[in-house]
Amino acid sequence: MLAALTLLIALPYGAASHAVGEAKPPRARVEAVEAAKPRPFGSECRIRVEGSDAVAHCHNPYPETDRVRLHVECEQWWDIDSDGVSVEAGPAQTVRLTGRCWKDVRSVWVSHQR
Repeated sequence: MLAALTLLIALPYGAASHAVGEAKPPRARVEAVEAAKPRPFGSECRIRVEGSDAVAHCHNPYPETDRVRLHVECEQWWDIDSDGVSVEAGPAQTVRLTGRCWKDVRSVWVSHQR
């Protein structure tokens, strides 16, 4: 009994956890794990509203191009909301997006697309 206990403690963990002839579970490859991780994406945008004007500066720190678009929602029911054109923000590039309302701005946001 003492000899069996000594052998069990002395064997490596992987060898002790499997019976003789039993197949070991497959190990994940490092490349597969790296490929499964989502790559970071998306520009960082700073939005400023002054009166009826909205301006966004978007900086893309990642190596993949980000297409950004400014959306402006106006306060008055008769004022027309607007969606700006899509602009490419390349790697390490900063772009400026502008929009406006006739009167007051209710909300502003930027959408991102790969």
